[in-house]
Amino acid sequence: MIRLLHDLRPPPGVVRVLAVSNLARTVANGFLLSVSVLFFIRAVGIDSERVGLGLTVAAVLAMLVSIPAGRLSDRLGSRNTSVLFGAAQGAAVCCYALTGGFTGFLVVVALSAMADAGGAAARGALIAEAVPAAERVRARAYLQSVINVGLAVGTLLGGLALAGDSGALYRWLLAGAGLLFTAAALLCLRLPRTKAPAAGAAGGPRRNVLRDGPFLAVSVLNAVLVLGTDALLTVALPIWITERTDAPVSIFAALVFVNTALCVLFQVRMSRGAEDVTGGARAMRRSGILLAVCCAVFALSAGQPAWVAAVCLVVGAVVHVCGEMLHSAGSWALSYELAPQDAHGQYQGMFNLAQRVGGAVTPILTTAVIIGWGAPGWLLFGALLLAGGLATPATARWAARTRDLPQPETPRATPAPATPEPPTATAPSAPAPASAAPTASAPASATAPAPVPAVSSAPGGATAAVGQRPDTVTA
Repeated sequence: MIRLLHDLRPPPGVVRVLAVSNLARTVANGFLLSVSVLFFIRAVGIDSERVGLGLTVAAVLAMLVSIPAGRLSDRLGSRNTSVLFGAAQGAAVCCYALTGGFTGFLVVVALSAMADAGGAAARGALIAEAVPAAERVRARAYLQSVINVGLAVGTLLGGLALAGDSGALYRWLLAGAGLLFTAAALLCLRLPRTKAPAAGAAGGPRRNVLRDGPFLAVSVLNAVLVLGTDALLTVALPIWITERTDAPVSIFAALVFVNTALCVLFQVRMSRGAEDVTGGARAMRRSGILLAVCCAVFALSAGQPAWVAAVCLVVGAVVHVCGEMLHSAGSWALSYELAPQDAHGQYQGMFNLAQRVGGAVTPILTTAVIIGWGAPGWLLFGALLLAGGLATPATARWAARTRDLPQPETPRATPAPATPEPPTATAPSAPAPASAAPTASAPASATAPAPVPAVSSAPGGATAAVGQRPDTVTA
């Protein structure tokens, strides 16, 4: 247990700064999740239908801004862009407290959602540029654990504020959330400044993610697996428990707690082995299998006695969170390793866009298929997730073949240094010392550079210099 808790502490440097920034940002998100909708309905007096419409418009605009924001990150540098979007979101959320009608509500929620989407793309690129390649997935795992803690704390504090049901209290809490967003953005200034990469690292034009068919295919498969992650737990499962099982409704709170606790405790460990394309694709495949299994287990809860249904739901929730953690690790690896070094911003934007689409479709799809069809709907939904997981490795290999990537196979070329021994063995057999000298020096000059390509093509080659930056941050 002590070792497990030790694993939860982010390493010093870049990751720890990002973890503190993420904690502030996600506590603020917890405030918004708990009080913002009720504030606009009860304190501002906007009809619930119009609130739903405004949030939908904001979500669509957030999707549209993801890729352009990523391109902006590639041009301005990911750190500065993260600060810019984070500060913009903080200002927009502070303006929540000043909203007096539907028009103002629509403007502030749209600006906040677009800033959040832009910040997500920039932060993804920031991790790619500031953290060595071999450590990116582990860094994201630390940050994901912090996200779960922050959301839990923010939601709890916001829930306590709801007991007061006061417009003034809502406004103070929303203003506090805006300040937390701003503080989270300014914390990124402690990170090393990232430079916009030169267009076309190899001398060619900068890539356009919308023309990268293999990466788009991987993004679509990732969106398929997103169907079985957060929204499945938070939207489909409570309705299923209420309408299709005899389990007590209160068990849903326990399932959410189990999900959050396991994510906090085990996300870092579950991410091990998913540091490259091969490991990431393997994690995605396992995720699809586990998510399909959890759907089958959830289906078994229908028509059972209350205690049997409860057991099925708890077991299904544990299997679900394991699949969810594997999906997170696999998606991080693929989104980073398949992106060109000079275009991490727009590639992160594309990947985030696909995830947002998957999250937006999940409530409609799950309620229609799972709640509408019952157990057969669970099985059909599980089959979709299984297909997405099983198709990912082949698609990822196809994507890897279409670009120049530091593949895990590169270390296999290192046996080349064993080849110098045959030439040196033949050198003494040469009768003329004068001719032997050139032949001895030729292999030496030929083999001396051999270690250089192996080092430069290693995954940490381009980021090794960047990997020193965490130490400078802590200093």
